[in-house]
Amino acid sequence: MPRESSPISTDAADRLGTESVGKLLIRFSIPAITGMMVNALYNVVDRIFVGRGVNEVALGGLSLVLPLMTISMAFAMLFGVGSANMISIRLGQGRWGEAENALNHCFWLLVTAGAILMTAGLVFLEPILSLLGSQEGSGALVYARNYYRIILYGNIFAMVGFGFSHCTRAQGFPTITMTSMIIGAGLNMILDPIFIFIFGWGVEGAAWATIISQFVSALWILSFSFGKRAVIRLRFSSFRPSWGIITAIMAFGSAQFLLQFVMSGVQLCYNYSMSIYGAAALGVANGGDIALSGMNIVGSVSMLILMPVFGINQGAQPILGYNYGAKKFNRVLRAYLGAIAAATAICTLGFILVQVFPHTLVRFFAPQGSPALLSLTPWAMRVVMLLLPLVGFQIVSANVFVVTGRPKISILLSMLRQCIVLIPCLLLFGRWWGLYGVISAAPVADLFSVILTAVMIFFELKKLRAAGS
Repeated sequence: MPRESSPISTDAADRLGTESVGKLLIRFSIPAITGMMVNALYNVVDRIFVGRGVNEVALGGLSLVLPLMTISMAFAMLFGVGSANMISIRLGQGRWGEAENALNHCFWLLVTAGAILMTAGLVFLEPILSLLGSQEGSGALVYARNYYRIILYGNIFAMVGFGFSHCTRAQGFPTITMTSMIIGAGLNMILDPIFIFIFGWGVEGAAWATIISQFVSALWILSFSFGKRAVIRLRFSSFRPSWGIITAIMAFGSAQFLLQFVMSGVQLCYNYSMSIYGAAALGVANGGDIALSGMNIVGSVSMLILMPVFGINQGAQPILGYNYGAKKFNRVLRAYLGAIAAATAICTLGFILVQVFPHTLVRFFAPQGSPALLSLTPWAMRVVMLLLPLVGFQIVSANVFVVTGRPKISILLSMLRQCIVLIPCLLLFGRWWGLYGVISAAPVADLFSVILTAVMIFFELKKLRAAGS
């Protein structure tokens, strides 16, 4: 039967409710930031080496398959983040058996979802690729096919490694998660140039480097989860399948899942829009592929800036969840405000770099880029991230509603920026102003989402202050 109390030391979890909130944020957020940055390098490093070692059109191919890879990560977040939220709250309540069973459920849910997505992707590869938004005769589509077919083989490893990292952090071991990601991304950085430049495997080499690295990373995080250091362990013998636990995990992870899933739809809209309007706007025959490549670079830079913010968000989550479960509402408030301050500082620094050095950032990915690419991408980067200093506040605030047991509000706030406002703006602005209208949609969506989030979080903080007084 699942344990009701842990024979393992609970100090790592207990510190979440007693140690200084500022120290906890630093101790949890720095490894989480490092881990998220390292995790982002899986995709970004591939793009850098592909842009330098293949060509700029191949960058567009990687952009085409990004929506499909985002869907896989959406399911990893559904079960990983959902389980982590449940684990941290149950640990705060002292319900150890339920926390351990949630960990067991997380493993099997990730393996099952990964196997289903891999099989479906391999069986229906051609029909799926035909829906990715490229125009007929696109050279980027060939690179997309060669890359994604290999990526699918490692889908289970990617989902287990990424999903379990959240559960490990929820137990009070952020450095284990960080180490797992560093191992994987470090290996990827070593294998990419070997496979691309030495072996001459092109985009296929980038894909093989990625899945090998994901496999090693997954092995590391699982070895910890089976070991004695973990507060709650992965024990197949104690696994008790429960539809109630599955639905609770899905409820806790639904906000991040929908955010990632909607991001996939947004990426698909961007792909279609770049392909449709790129040729006319740039005045070259392969303008659609070049526009795809340009937005791939913009997305890569945006990812590198926002990953630390997501790291802060994830670092704050176990602190928020544990203290909310323990009814220490003043500590919840302090953790939230500290996370907001750190996220805003990072976004502001990223905004300055983008506005001052856009050409340098673009040439890092495509040093021999065409004139069309080098003309479009710096301008697009500046416009897309125009309201970046406000985005950190929106991301962290949306997560608070998950912790306080109102995931529907978190879903609304997350989808507002990524879907409810952005997709209509993409479609309408593209129709009115072409490629340049599509690029201008992002800051408009950011503005609307920040305003509504500020209104809703005001009332939520008011309730927390009243409960803590």
